[in-house]
This record gives sequence, C-alpha cells and structure tokens, in this order.
Amino acid sequence: MSRASARDVRLLALDLDGTLLDSKKEISARNLAAIERACARGIRVALITGRRYPAASRVSRAVPGEPVLVLHNGALVMEGGRPLRVRALSKETAAAVVSFSKEAGADPVVHFGHGGEGLLFVENDSPSHTLLAYYLTRAHPDVRTVTSLETAIGVAEEDPLQVMFGGSMQEMERLSAALSARAFASRALRTVYPGDDLSLIDVVAPDVDKAEALTFLCKRWGVGLDEVLAIGDNWNDRDMLLSAGRGCVMGNAEDGLRSLGLEVLPTNDEDGVAVAIEKHALP
Repeated sequence: MSRASARDVRLLALDLDGTLLDSKKEISARNLAAIERACARGIRVALITGRRYPAASRVSRAVPGEPVLVLHNGALVMEGGRPLRVRALSKETAAAVVSFSKEAGADPVVHFGHGGEGLLFVENDSPSHTLLAYYLTRAHPDVRTVTSLETAIGVAEEDPLQVMFGGSMQEMERLSAALSARAFASRALRTVYPGDDLSLIDVVAPDVDKAEALTFLCKRWGVGLDEVLAIGDNWNDRDMLLSAGRGCVMGNAEDGLRSLGLEVLPTNDEDGVAVAIEKHALP
C-alpha cells in the first residue's frame, strides 16, 4: 500500500497504553500539542485500545478533537459518549471458552456493557497473578464476583464483549496455544509486557480487531486507509499498523514488532507520538 504523505493524513489512529501514554500513564505536553495542531488542520482522531470505556474515557477527556473511542480491540465503538457499534462475542462461545480455560487452570474475566458500562465478571477476585489482581483492584467498582461465570453469561440480557485472561508470559503462551487448538468461534488477541512478565489475551468475536474497526471508521467518514497515520506498540496493534497508509511502531515495542519493516519511533517516554504527527501530518 502506498504511504501517506504529510498533506494527505486525515485520520490519526492512536493506541493508548505504551503509545500515547507514557510509563506514568500520562500524556506529555508535546503529544497533546501535536494532536491539537493536527485537529486544527481538520484531521480526525480515533483512540483505538484494548481498554474498557470507563478507563479509556478518562484518558480521552484530555485529548483534543473529541476523539472516537474504539474499545475492547474493536468490539465496541463509542462516539460522544454513546455506542456507535457493537460486535459482541456470542454467549455460547464465551461460556465454552470460560469452561475450557477454567479446566486449564486460568482465571477468566468476562466483560459486559454494550453501552460502555465496562462491567467485569469474575469467579475469583484474587487471581494468582499479581498484576492481574492489580488490574481488577483498579476496576473494583465495576467488578462483579459470581459463583459461576457460565451461569452469569447464560442469564445475562446481552452477549459479552470479550473474555480476558492475564498471567505470566509462559502461562499465557500455553493458554493461547490451547485455545487455538480448540478452534473456538472467536479470535484471541494478545498484548505482552515482557518487562513485567505479563501477557493479556482478549478473546473476542471472530470478526473483531483494531484493523477492522479502523476500516469501519474510514468508511463512515469517507477517509481512505492510505490517509491514516496509525501508531501502536503491541501485537494487538499489528494488523492496524500494517493496514494504514502510514503505520509507525513505538520504540518501546517488542523486537518482533520493530522488525515488521515499519517506521520505528522514539519510545512513549520520548514523545514518539508527537514525533510521528509532526513528521507526517503537520506542515
């Protein structure tokens, strides 16, 4: 695909954690200034993340341009605080994934909330992996502890958005392989944080990922994929970066991602997002 030049970037597609957010989970002044300048030129902004709406919306309020939020890696799209599109995981598949994963010794977390409620259903609110326990503690007001996730899924009024797992790199590699071998009617997207020995697996509907959601937004707004500047740092960003006219990988990404042949930026602590916007989207 042809690469977008500075004069024809019309959409910024930005990941959050490890990309727009620095290691302190903050947005630098330079990143904000670059986005503001881009918005002044009429460039749209989409924040495309694996986060839930409550967590992502807290970040988006500081971002210029009233960005659209693509959540759960594309399962939910929110615009102006309202759901624009939902692509949920079927109850049958979610329950099957949960049952299989529990037999494998994993701690599944089931996400609900087609309106952006961001509810998290668990059976074990004290999972063995420390960082996953921290994640659930941070989301505590939205956590619902149930006796049986399969029962909770069955009686819910809506299909879940995803089933999430978290654990050590080795644990999640084994679980990912086991899920793939069973060939559930779903897609498993992974995010890795080697420095913390943490990996996340998001099991979503089979037609859900960031690249598909980006295509949906482009069609809605009449923007070509070759007019998109996309920036990310993790494996769940891969297809989005490869499909965009200009895909850029953060310098803090894993070696495998930095070897895709895409432009490698400075790290998220070195204003990598601003560097890309200034270079490719601003005069």
